[in-house]
Amino acid sequence: MEVLHVENGIPTPMNVVWLNAWKRRVFAVAVCCLIAIASLLCLPPSAWAGLEDDHFDGDIFALYAGNGSLAPPKVKLATSLKQGKPALLVFYTDDSRDSKAFATTVSQVQSLYVRALDILAIRVDSLPAKDTFEPTEEGYYYKGLVPKTVIFDQSGQIVLDETGTIPFEKIDDVLRKVFDLLPRSQSVILKRRPVNEVNTELVNE
Repeated sequence: MEVLHVENGIPTPMNVVWLNAWKRRVFAVAVCCLIAIASLLCLPPSAWAGLEDDHFDGDIFALYAGNGSLAPPKVKLATSLKQGKPALLVFYTDDSRDSKAFATTVSQVQSLYVRALDILAIRVDSLPAKDTFEPTEEGYYYKGLVPKTVIFDQSGQIVLDETGTIPFEKIDDVLRKVFDLLPRSQSVILKRRPVNEVNTELVNE
């Protein structure tokens, strides 16, 4: 004898009841999956950020260096050169994996030399669209590749001009010479050379 179940006041065979219950469970799971997918699509760009790809995720200094103060720069290269202040010029794009990786290095340099050094992080698509630039303009030093780093000393002379990711230590070594600081082998902390040490070196020569 077939077993009936009363559902909504209507006698219904048990196999139909089980089928309806299974359909309801499948529907509930499908709804949960759709909600989860919709939630992921609504996540901010930083949630999708990828350090190892060439995709645009947003401002690389804010995302990967936790430092949104680096870009855009607060000073022009012409101003730094005119004032005789050392400057670090960095060209980058937000959709370059090498630029993303280099962002933390630039931020590390800023944390040590923030008061003595002008750091100009230039997103290349912000450069003026023109064929020629003056030596006092940032675009004069961009050669089509990123990241690119150029360091100027107090006299406006270029003391470093390299393309690609550069170790922090290499940049630091150059800046130590620019600011007449002790080499890394003698002091990891930034310290000026003692006057008597400089005099001794000159006498020995």
